[in-house]
Amino acid sequence: MSEIRNLKPEGLWRNFDDLTKVPRPSGHLEKVQKFLLDFAQKAGVEAFLDPAGNILMRKAATPGYENRKTVTMQAHMDMVPQKSPDSKHNFETDPIETHITDGWVYGNNTTLGADNGIGVAAIMAVMESNTLKHGPIEGLITKDEETGMFGANDLPKGELRGDILMNLDSETWGKFVIGSAGGIDVTSTLEYKEVENDQECAVKITLKGLRGGHSGLEINEGRANANKEMVRLVRKAIAELDARLVAWHGGNMRNAIPFKAETTLALPKANLESLKKLVENQRAAVADEFKTIEVEKNIEFFAEEVENPKTLLPVEIQDNLIDAIYACHNGVLRMIPVYPSVVETSSNLAIIDIEGGKASIKILARSSREDMKEYLSTQIESCFNMAGMKTEFSASYNGWDPNPDSEILDLLKKIYKEQNGEDAIVQVDHAGLECSIILGKYPGMDVVSLGPTIRSPHTTTERFEISSAEPFWNLLVQTLEEIPSK
Repeated sequence: MSEIRNLKPEGLWRNFDDLTKVPRPSGHLEKVQKFLLDFAQKAGVEAFLDPAGNILMRKAATPGYENRKTVTMQAHMDMVPQKSPDSKHNFETDPIETHITDGWVYGNNTTLGADNGIGVAAIMAVMESNTLKHGPIEGLITKDEETGMFGANDLPKGELRGDILMNLDSETWGKFVIGSAGGIDVTSTLEYKEVENDQECAVKITLKGLRGGHSGLEINEGRANANKEMVRLVRKAIAELDARLVAWHGGNMRNAIPFKAETTLALPKANLESLKKLVENQRAAVADEFKTIEVEKNIEFFAEEVENPKTLLPVEIQDNLIDAIYACHNGVLRMIPVYPSVVETSSNLAIIDIEGGKASIKILARSSREDMKEYLSTQIESCFNMAGMKTEFSASYNGWDPNPDSEILDLLKKIYKEQNGEDAIVQVDHAGLECSIILGKYPGMDVVSLGPTIRSPHTTTERFEISSAEPFWNLLVQTLEEIPSK
């Protein structure tokens, strides 16, 4: 039996442990959808799979609470599938292995899935309970939030009955989020005809061991982006050592700062040792430039000889792509003028795949202002246009405008202070939340986001602070009991 099942509150941890045993990476959700429907049937609550692939559960009010406003609790079922290079974990078939270290729950060299499994577990615990007091409640568990908020985007109008939306996807206990950034995927592609390789040898260059992280919550920390650090090395190798680009694969999630990138270069044998030295020097430069941000001992940057390929990129295509990657904006563009500690606009050079006649580059641009989101995405489009690439925009979602006069916010603040003896923090987040999309379909809902403490989501060091679980649960339970009448 997993040790986390012994933690309190029992219902929250038991359901989270059950959830870790169900494979649920984004894009592969059939097993968790069935698991949730089976759970609802056993719990005796109404549940169905909607046309978007979301699960909606409904539970009637406790006797005497029928006149309360309806609460929709919301979380997402999918998780980011990241693992360490030596991990054999298969996210489509294997359960997440958990362990406790220094008061935190971790996965075993994989993402934990507390983002947003703990929100799902809270909904499950409320739905199955026979002792909680509450008005009519719903649990909306959305599909594929991590890859484009597809479940929320395709949520049918008229499906929800809630007057109040409590999103359970925030990641710092004691903080209530009342606004978040919008975002858009920017994808640039190019097809090219490979040319014969006239070089004498080839090497694969690998950069790994960077911290990576959430491209919304942690973009302000200035963490190294593996694609941006790799392009510095590749451009020098081309300019100084007559190297030629064969392939590039960096990053694997649109909303995760890439911690690993690999390129294959062909070059003259006479320059092989110079290239290896260049890689060593670049590794030292990265470690020095990010010495207060990255963990130096974890950074690996090395070159290894591989079989010399028959073809590679044409020189003009290669140079245009390298220049565009070098020039592409990455990181924070601007802070919110009236909230100077919060990022307003940023981008993440997330995924690069170049090989076999096809190049694809994906960036997630975020902003709490629609005009700045448009400005940044157009800036990125212009950059790749100059490389002859075709750029498409997708998965766009608006920001969530804060409502400081929210009734549910006032109730949460009151109960939080009663239970914890201090004031909660209220703020706007740069990370994208599904609240903005749901509000667009249900504009009359009163919305707030909360949750226990999770750190380093979207990375193999994702962890959930045990001490934040019980107060989070206590707040949720009392809030449901004190929801005002209609």
